[in-house]
Amino acid sequence: MAKPAEKLAESLEILHKLQKSGAIAIRSANLTRTHRERLIKNGFLQEVIKGWYVPSRPDETTGESTTWYASYWGFCASYLKYRFRNDWCLSPEQSISIHVENWTVPKQLLVRSSAAQNNTTALPHETSLVDVRATVPKGKDIEVKEGLKVFSLSSALIESSPRYFINASTDVRAALSKIRDASEVLERLLEGGHSIIAGRLAGAFRNIGRDRIAEDIVETMRTAGYDVRESDPFEHTAPVFLTGRDISTYVGRIQLMWQEMRDQVMEIFPESPGIPDKKEEYLKSVEDIYVTDAYHSLSIEGYRVSPELIERVRSGQWNPDSNSEDMESRDTLAARGYWQASKAVITSVDKILKGSNPGNTVDKDHSTWYREMFAPSVTVGILGPADLAGYRNDRVFIRKSMHVPPSSEAVRDAMPAFFELLQNEQEPSVRVVLGHWVFVYVHPYMDGNGRMGRFLMNTMLASGGFPWTVIPVEERDEYMSSLEFASVHNDIKPFAKFLAKLVSSRQKSD
Repeated sequence: MAKPAEKLAESLEILHKLQKSGAIAIRSANLTRTHRERLIKNGFLQEVIKGWYVPSRPDETTGESTTWYASYWGFCASYLKYRFRNDWCLSPEQSISIHVENWTVPKQLLVRSSAAQNNTTALPHETSLVDVRATVPKGKDIEVKEGLKVFSLSSALIESSPRYFINASTDVRAALSKIRDASEVLERLLEGGHSIIAGRLAGAFRNIGRDRIAEDIVETMRTAGYDVRESDPFEHTAPVFLTGRDISTYVGRIQLMWQEMRDQVMEIFPESPGIPDKKEEYLKSVEDIYVTDAYHSLSIEGYRVSPELIERVRSGQWNPDSNSEDMESRDTLAARGYWQASKAVITSVDKILKGSNPGNTVDKDHSTWYREMFAPSVTVGILGPADLAGYRNDRVFIRKSMHVPPSSEAVRDAMPAFFELLQNEQEPSVRVVLGHWVFVYVHPYMDGNGRMGRFLMNTMLASGGFPWTVIPVEERDEYMSSLEFASVHNDIKPFAKFLAKLVSSRQKSD
């Protein structure tokens, strides 16, 4: 008689075959009842809606959203294909977000189909799918991205509502920057006789500095006999003009967000005291707060550390165990890695206090911080030397977050653009807030992004003469939710206020 472990192994093998074939959404018909119930009981399968499941991890706590957010787009692609065959398409507004690589999980996904019943399907974690009976674009007006049927970029811009240009201005501007020539939209505008839409798009292109396209649209439509009146659909002029040439979507998005958010940060954050005259005293203050900083930063990431362990590791009295199952050894290795990384960070701070450009310094040095952070785990064999190579080579998902970081390919475009913004930014408070947020928004590494982001934040604080500031583990929820709000809703104000409160408190205590 087969043992329970052998039975589970048999069910896992069937699940593995389904996943290997590319299945993310798994129907009841794909598994026997016995295998399905066994996998659910052991935490390897989660129900999404009746008769539909996604693979999950047994170590996730009950009610956690990570599995759902990581599976969301793949599930929707499979479910919609099964339900509507080829007769479906995401809304033009959602199509624009997909075109500009904004994979944030929406609260409500709007889907068009001529077979739709105008129903709402409740999905996990307060998300939903709304199917609307409407025509679906055909031919060159429809594309498939990651299994999702979307409007082509030009047709999505034409079909999107005027309100969307205000509510999602960053996405729309990034989408407009991808249009290379007026002809990409003119054919559809002329065929549909869209004189009002033509005026809106002309105004939108002029808003982002693409005057040539704006003029071509207006003149061509008028030549064809249409009365076109140009109107700007945005509330404000674009904070930065995107050329659209040799620029990745993520680079454009980061540039736009940086310029849109910087004024908000400066209104909220306290004024910079300036580089301190007594540089040695500043560095000594950083060393004095190290144990507190390490305890809270590591605790935020879920490591079980104590001030005594951190002090012992710092003094070299540590005995790491290469057994990857030993959680105490992992905590000790993380503490040792944090100490080694912090020494590299202090070296960078010293350079900045002596006049080096903050952004340029961190650009050159952050890879050293990362290597030092994980070097102890390589030494004992938990990680391989290749794990210190640099930016990630795979997709990553942030635990419990609706924000989906860019692909590994996009990271290599986004990070140089990020550091260029950091190098050129003259306002220390902007370097502090947006430096931390954009770093974790891109999530360039497979692990350690939070710790790296807090190191970067404090290095930028030093560049403005602000005191080294600890984010308390007791305020983790507010910290994480404000980061999430900025990533999902494009609103930096809660995060700026959160950091400003901590920094002001530190200034008063010094």
